[in-house]
Amino acid sequence: MRILFAGTPEIAVPALMRIAARFEVCGVLTNPDRIRARGRKVLPSPVKAAAVELGLPILQPERLLGESREQAAQLQPDLLVTFAYGRIFGPRFLSLFPLGGVNVHPSLLPQLRGSSPIQSAILMGLPVTGITIQQIALETDSGRVLLQEPVELDGRETTESLTQHMAEKGAELLAVVLHNLEQGDFSSREQDHSQAVYCTKLEKDERFIQWTKSGKQLSREVRAFYPWPKSSALFDGRQLVIAYALPLTDEEMGVSPIMRPLPGTVLDGLQLDGIPVVCGEGGLLLLRLQLAAKKELDWKSFRNGNPEIMKAVLT
Repeated sequence: MRILFAGTPEIAVPALMRIAARFEVCGVLTNPDRIRARGRKVLPSPVKAAAVELGLPILQPERLLGESREQAAQLQPDLLVTFAYGRIFGPRFLSLFPLGGVNVHPSLLPQLRGSSPIQSAILMGLPVTGITIQQIALETDSGRVLLQEPVELDGRETTESLTQHMAEKGAELLAVVLHNLEQGDFSSREQDHSQAVYCTKLEKDERFIQWTKSGKQLSREVRAFYPWPKSSALFDGRQLVIAYALPLTDEEMGVSPIMRPLPGTVLDGLQLDGIPVVCGEGGLLLLRLQLAAKKELDWKSFRNGNPEIMKAVLT
């Protein structure tokens, strides 16, 4: 069973490494090199870097048209395996694979179809998300389910930490499915399309904190937007990145609903392990912070270097 692996970001690397160690990967399909660093350097995708390390043939077409289809066909693949490739496969490209295609999607499909399932699970405050290994279909994330496993959330995850977990778990489940397919087990089940929920791509402008929201919702945003686009506020006219924060209740802050401080007010004098900020409902306990052009710091180090924050009103 010859496999063409398609993927681009870091989340797909463990899957490539795992299946390359156990199965015959005839090539890797990934996005072209892009400008990715502050120094405007053109760098390969993480999947390309892994493919180079493994010594695998690499395809990097801008579009999946005639020439790229011919290049893929020359590799004589039996199966297409994808994880966060970032492109849609058309019927002509999929016809190159006698065994069809298999995709790793980090949600419990049909929940959270689309491009941002990890961030969306955090933003929605879901108690459970998961990993789905599905057959590739022409409609995005609508393929038959080959294997699915839930992942419990505790309300402290960031997109960074949950992505790392999904990368390893996705690689593990993918290996199970590929072993089953190699043994001739193609059992699957149809998704309940009436229950489909879609997520959308995050936009950079969503990073600006609105202190009139609840502390619970703002904690979700802070955690979902890390490491990109990173939640931001203004502190003394300077951009302040909130890298990690958890919600607080009014009781924990000692705030009365009748005499409520202005949202964005930092409360001083509380015995809390963090910097407490009043929100429209409840509060937000800031735990990691970063000023523009400065290092990210834990809350104690930040407070020691910027003691004026304890009397500030963030906007």
